[in-house]
Amino acid sequence: MSGDVWTVLRLTLLVAATATAAVLVPATLVGYLLARRDFPGKRLLSALVGLPLVLPPTAVGFLLLRLLAVDGPLGRDTLGFDLGLILTWKGAALAAGLMSLPLVARTARVTFEAVDPRLEQMARTLGYGRLETFARVTLPLAGRGLIAAVILGFTRAVGEFGATVTVAGNIPGRTQTLAAAIFSAQQVGDEARADLLMLLALGLGLAAILAAELLASGRGPGGGLR
Repeated sequence: MSGDVWTVLRLTLLVAATATAAVLVPATLVGYLLARRDFPGKRLLSALVGLPLVLPPTAVGFLLLRLLAVDGPLGRDTLGFDLGLILTWKGAALAAGLMSLPLVARTARVTFEAVDPRLEQMARTLGYGRLETFARVTLPLAGRGLIAAVILGFTRAVGEFGATVTVAGNIPGRTQTLAAAIFSAQQVGDEARADLLMLLALGLGLAAILAAELLASGRGPGGGLR
C-alpha cells in the first residue's frame, strides 16, 4: 500500500479509537442507568441517547457545527477561548463518538439487563456498597458484552462519514478518514484506490463483527462456552 493509504488508515484508527475511548464511560453508565433504574424522564433519556441513530449523520454534524461556531454555546465568544475542534481530527473524533454513542449505550444496556440482579442483591447483603457491587460483581459479569459494545462502537466510528466530514472536512493527511477517502477516490474516478480502501474497510468491519459474535456466543481468547 502507498504511503497516503497508510496515512488514511492510521488517521482513521486514531479517530475511531479516540471516539470510542471518549464515549465508553458515559455510554456504559447510561446503559447501566437505563437497565437498572426507574426514574422520571427515563424514556426521554433513552430517546435522546438513540437520536443519532435515526438522524441523518450530516444533521448531527451540522448541530455540532452550530454548537462549536464562534458565537455558539461552545464557541470562542461564549467560552472565552477556542476549543480548536472544527476542521481537525479531534473534531472528527467528536463527531464519530457522538454517532457511535447510541450503539455502545444500547449494547451496554442489554448486557446489564442480562446480569441476574439477584447476584447484585446477594453482594449487597454481604456488605458490599453500591459502587463496590458494581465494580466487583456487575462489571465482571457484563465484561464480554461490554467488550462487544466497544468493538461495535469502534467499528461504527471507523465507518462514519457524514458527521465527521461536516465537522472536520475532508483534508488529506489531516482529517481524511477511510470513508471520506473512498468517497474522494470514487469522485475523481480512481477506481484502484477506491477498491483498495474498500477492501480495508471490509476487512476491519468483518474482523470486528466476528469478534463481537464470538464474545456474544461466549467464546473468545482464553475462554470457553459460558
